[in-house]
Amino acid sequence: MSDRVQIKPELFRWAQQRSGISLDDLREKFPKYQEWVDGESEPTMKQLEKFAAQTYAPLGYFFLAAPPQEPLPIPDFRTVSDRRVARPSPHLLDTIYAVQLRQEWMRGFLIEQSERPLAFIGSRTLEDSPEAVAADIRRTLGLEAHWSRTLPTWEEALRRLIQEIEDIGVLVMINGVVENNTHRPLDVDEFRGFALIDSYAPVIFINGRDAKAAQMFTLVHEVAHLWLGKGGVSDIKSLLPSGNKVEIFCNKVAAEFLVPAGEMRAAWTEKKSSEKPFEQMARMFKVSPVVAARRLLDLELISRERYFKFYKEYSEEAAERKGKAAGGGNFYLTLGARLGKRFPAAVYIAAKEGRLPYRDAYQLTGLSGVNYDNFGREHGFERQSFSRNQ
Repeated sequence: MSDRVQIKPELFRWAQQRSGISLDDLREKFPKYQEWVDGESEPTMKQLEKFAAQTYAPLGYFFLAAPPQEPLPIPDFRTVSDRRVARPSPHLLDTIYAVQLRQEWMRGFLIEQSERPLAFIGSRTLEDSPEAVAADIRRTLGLEAHWSRTLPTWEEALRRLIQEIEDIGVLVMINGVVENNTHRPLDVDEFRGFALIDSYAPVIFINGRDAKAAQMFTLVHEVAHLWLGKGGVSDIKSLLPSGNKVEIFCNKVAAEFLVPAGEMRAAWTEKKSSEKPFEQMARMFKVSPVVAARRLLDLELISRERYFKFYKEYSEEAAERKGKAAGGGNFYLTLGARLGKRFPAAVYIAAKEGRLPYRDAYQLTGLSGVNYDNFGREHGFERQSFSRNQ
């Protein structure tokens, strides 16, 4: 018989609660689970390894004297009823750890390339006006005042915005799962996005499980965090911030950047009596209808009741459309969004030039072998050299 391992029962309970997996599901997969919790029997090492993998818990944690404390490694701006969210999920923690690892590598790579630190990181404070910060962001990105109106759709505007943000040196990553594991979806009710501050390799991560309509607002919200030099996890329930003053400020910057107040007021006078006025405003400003409605609420041009009624209806329709969408799309294009444009290009070039072992390149990208090579070819990395202005 395999050797049994002595584990404190509270560690099994901790792992179950941390994972969010129901007791019924765990008992079905591990018939002896209740006996382990009650101290009536002990698992084999193989059973413990399987249990750790199933609950997304590091194996070594089970040999501690007590359940570990796992605070978020970055500031937490999320609140529920004005209280801090008690415990981050393993999916959120593992995502932050993975992105931090990529940021650390990218920072070293850029320093080796003799790149200069980015002047806009931490260049503004809460004492500045949101309008001034929004204008500064627009100038830095090289966008004219009415940039979005030249594009056919708000989806095109979102793609353009991501491109411009990456071109000034920010890594933008959009993913709805932990790494490439589709069995570990990220919960949009837990977080919408986060920003990691660094003067060489700042990162914006957007929860890809959120509706595209909300991602544009979250993206600019996180850009505002970079300008303040205050990174952390954001929620923005229904595109509304918590009571945190940093979140409120970033929300105002995002709203002014996407839909300037003066233009919105003038346009609403004309469109408010039309059929589907939020959609009309959205087409004019090349934002999603949800962002348009959110801005109208911010300017007190519509009531909270009207906004939340529309938000609920639009979100339900978007979920239905997403459910009817066929196929999973191109894997390598999807991965390009998950890793961004600049980061995987830098990894690919460093490995190709012999400055990064391929095993490390595989770990950083979550790819290996043929998939890694195909990803590089799909995005043309083998034909690139690296610079911030490529």
